Amino acid sequence: MATNRMMNLHKPEMILIDVDGTLVDSVPDLAWCVDAMLQQLGRPAQGEAAVRNWVGNGVQRLVERALSSELDGMPATADFERAYPIFLDLYADNTSQRSSLYPGVSEALDRLRASGYPLGCVTNKAAQFTEPLLADLGVADYFSIIISGDTLPVKKPDPGPLLHAAEHFGVAPEAALMIGDSVSDVTAARAAGFQIVCMSYGYNHGEDIRDARPDAVIDTMAELLPLLEQAA
Repeated sequence: MATNRMMNLHKPEMILIDVDGTLVDSVPDLAWCVDAMLQQLGRPAQGEAAVRNWVGNGVQRLVERALSSELDGMPATADFERAYPIFLDLYADNTSQRSSLYPGVSEALDRLRASGYPLGCVTNKAAQFTEPLLADLGVADYFSIIISGDTLPVKKPDPGPLLHAAEHFGVAPEAALMIGDSVSDVTAARAAGFQIVCMSYGYNHGEDIRDARPDAVIDTMAELLPLLEQAA
């Protein structure tokens, strides 16, 4: 059941959707790569539970957190420069081996497309990983535009990627909707003038996304279209 719905939610003219923690549970692959990287460096594994709290700000930040074992930590520059290429090589071969769409995502995308909503994808994941992941999971073709973390000079929480997508579709920001799972998504949406609906299950560094006060929080993507049908 949808929760925390705001009465002023209005029907959008376009919808942007985040990837990690919203469409895709990518942590199993990311955690495998983190631990394999650490093993090559002679360090102990961190495990999936730790990685689940560290994802959401791109793979560079994930590697920094894995090396420092802290959400806000920064490793020595030499350690990062040694580790990062190892991680990139591992993740290139393990982008979608263990990842999966969340329940209800495929059905929701079908229904949104059938209802005529223009769809775009915006993520902080680099294009070299985003595009194969979406293709491998069979959802790339739903999106008229895919904006990855390195598509533009800025990425979320900067509003730039969202505004770029709105311009692409010729839609005013106030007529657009972002679907995400993190404070970064909420911050970007608010700065861009978008509405924002968040998933309750995503990656938000262990914090309840309701605390960020999105316009609505839903438990599965299947709840999105019924929510929009109730919107003004």
